[in-house]
Amino acid sequence: MKLRIVHQTVYRYDRPVRNLVQSLRLTPSVFEGQRTHDWAIDVTGGLRGPGFRDGAGDWIEGWTLRGPTEEVVVTITGRVETRDTAGVLRGHRELIHPLAYGRDTAATRPDAALRELAASVTDAADPLDLAHRLSAAVADAIAYVPGQTGFHTTAAEALAQGEGVCQDHAHALIAVARQRGLPARYVSGYLHADASGQAHEAAHAWAEIHVEGLGWVGFDPANRCCPDERYVRLGSGLDASDAAPIRGIAAGRGTETLDVAVNVEEVERFQSQSQTQS
Repeated sequence: MKLRIVHQTVYRYDRPVRNLVQSLRLTPSVFEGQRTHDWAIDVTGGLRGPGFRDGAGDWIEGWTLRGPTEEVVVTITGRVETRDTAGVLRGHRELIHPLAYGRDTAATRPDAALRELAASVTDAADPLDLAHRLSAAVADAIAYVPGQTGFHTTAAEALAQGEGVCQDHAHALIAVARQRGLPARYVSGYLHADASGQAHEAAHAWAEIHVEGLGWVGFDPANRCCPDERYVRLGSGLDASDAAPIRGIAAGRGTETLDVAVNVEEVERFQSQSQTQS
C-alpha cells in the first residue's frame, strides 16, 4: 500500500514563550514492512539540530526555536510504502534487550483487576497464542469510546471504566502481557483506515509483544488485529509518554493548548525514488 501522510501539530500559548527545545520521534521506522520514499519535518521558525538513532532503533531529531512566540507549528509530510508482515517486526535493527521492556510504569502498573484479566486467559498453546488471546481479552474488556479518557489515564483506570481509546488498549495489553512474563512495549504511528474501512483521522498507537523465536509482534486491540499494510510505525517506548512523537520544553509562563490534524491517504504510485534515514 502506498500512503501519503500529512500531520500538523499546532501549539498555542496565551503568553509568549522562548527558547523552546523539542525532541521529535516522527520519522518512520526502518524494517521490512515499510519503506519511506520521502519525508519532511518542519518546525515553523525553528532550527534543526542533530539527529540520531537510539537504542530502540528510532530516529530522533532535535529542534530549537528562540522566540518569543505564541504559536509553534510542527508539520510532517511524506510518503511511505507498506506491506503486510502479519504484525512481525522483521529487519528492524535495535540494541535494547527485550527484557528491558518488562518494567512497569505509572501508566501500565497493574492493579488487582488487570492481574485478574491477565490470569483469565488460559489454555494458550504457545506464547504467540497467549499474546493473541491477551489482546482479545483487552479488546473485550475495554470498549473503544473516544473522549472518555485522557493522556494521563492509566491502564487500570481505563479497565475500571470499561472504555477508552487506542492508547488505553495499548497500555492495558502491555500490563497484562508483562504479568504473563511477556516483554511488551508501546508503539506510536499512523493508521490509514480501521477494520470497517473508515478513514482514521488521528495518530494511532498499539502494542508490541516479544515472542521468543519470532521477535517483536504488533497487536492492536482497538481494531482486533495485528498491524498490516494500513499501519505506519514511528517509534516505541515503555508507555505513551516514553514513546511520544513530540517532547519539548520552553521558557515562559504561557498556558499551552494543542491542535492536531492527521491525514493518511492511499495513492496509486510514487514519483520519487526511495529515500530513508540512515
